[in-house]
Amino acid sequence: MLLAEDLLLLVTDDASGRLSIPVAQADAALGGANLLELALLDKVGLSHEGGQGTPGRVMVREPSPAGDEILDAALAVVLARQGKKPSSVIGPLGKNLRRTLYQRLAGRGVLRAEQGRVLGVFPARRWPAQDTSHKTQVRQLVTRALAQQMAPDTPTAALIALVHALRCEHKIVDPGRNELSRRQLQARAEEIASGNWAPEADSKTIGEITAAVRAAVKAAASAG
Repeated sequence: MLLAEDLLLLVTDDASGRLSIPVAQADAALGGANLLELALLDKVGLSHEGGQGTPGRVMVREPSPAGDEILDAALAVVLARQGKKPSSVIGPLGKNLRRTLYQRLAGRGVLRAEQGRVLGVFPARRWPAQDTSHKTQVRQLVTRALAQQMAPDTPTAALIALVHALRCEHKIVDPGRNELSRRQLQARAEEIASGNWAPEADSKTIGEITAAVRAAVKAAASAG
């Protein structure tokens, strides 16, 4: 599954089918997840000192299809916004993404779509869990890295960086059950998020993109 799909599963309550975090922050993080995944696939990068254009701007390194319709759509968004700051690309990447991901996860039998109501009046979709096996596996990997100090692989480290941007580690890993405080859990997530988990050649780019995701989530929180 995509980073964005794993992230969405982790922040969606299995029983209620609703987000456990604010919508605007979730959308920013999901858009950032697609940008981060494209960077890890070496499809997207950032301009640096000594190259063409202004440093720190988004550029497409390899425009060929990524092999996933959601990532291909994200690549088209980036392609249309080359030369922009990552923070200017994350918003468009997150637009309508959450619903698209939910629908795909429901189509795979991971979630199920239900019609509910907000305040008993306004119609709203809910996405409760149907098959929790993948989410359980992802949560276990995150728990091992955060609570058991095990070195994460690259996808898990990237996911932890996104979770840390949302400051929702405690909603993914129960601190008390793992004999940790929230502060300790956040400190471990920060250690991983800011560490050298990305491929060496792309560590600067990945670091700048994760910083942009944190800024986008913070801006979304402030706007809310």
